[in-house]
Amino acid sequence: MKIDWDRRTCARKGHVTYAPDDPRLRIRLHARTALGEAWRCLRCGDFVLGEPHGSGPAAEAPLVPRGKVLRDLFVLRFLAVERAVRGVFIVLVAVAVWKFSNSQDAVRRLFDEYLDVFRPVFRHFHYDLDHSPVVGSVQKAFGYRHSTLVLVAGLLLAYALIELVEAVGLWYAKRWAEYLTVVATAAFLPLEIYELTEHISWLKIATLVLNILAVLYIALTKRLFGLRGGRRKFDEERHSASLLEVEESAGVAHAPL
Repeated sequence: MKIDWDRRTCARKGHVTYAPDDPRLRIRLHARTALGEAWRCLRCGDFVLGEPHGSGPAAEAPLVPRGKVLRDLFVLRFLAVERAVRGVFIVLVAVAVWKFSNSQDAVRRLFDEYLDVFRPVFRHFHYDLDHSPVVGSVQKAFGYRHSTLVLVAGLLLAYALIELVEAVGLWYAKRWAEYLTVVATAAFLPLEIYELTEHISWLKIATLVLNILAVLYIALTKRLFGLRGGRRKFDEERHSASLLEVEESAGVAHAPL
């Protein structure tokens, strides 16, 4: 089922109306009803009772996101939420690593005690904890130096900060955030591919596919790095939309340049 992004957004945020100075356009956007004046919404095109939200030259009409732009904004905000969740999770991991670095001996003793308790239980189910990859990784971590663990915690915090900055920028559809997301995500793709060669899991595959799609989607739709005409074409589209928004909402055909 096709989503009507315009009406969906108007239902959540309300309509946007504008009264242009040009009489030819003004009459197309305006209607008189038994209940009073009504103005056509610049987003969904429906007539809305009441005074317009603004007025002035048609070229200064507000640039109201609609159609494909709203869909792109929804995708960016989905990615923003995903980045925010990932950033918070990485912060928690960094804090855990830092706390572990300050009490390695105590954590090791506690781990060994629990390992002795659960070893017979897992042996009953024919699982050897002494040869488990997870247990081996944890025991290997106990051998890391305190300074190494502190460095790892610092790097994790830096990575989490990048993710959180991406989340905020993508939520507000900032162009610098789109560049940052593409560069940062693409930089970690080789590492994600390498991890798949070590151990395959559906979570790793899903994460890799999501990141590849995010890089391609943002780079192509936002014309980053000179793709599809680059920043010049991107600015031309926005400028053209700002000049034609009222005409399009009024149903006035635009003659080709």
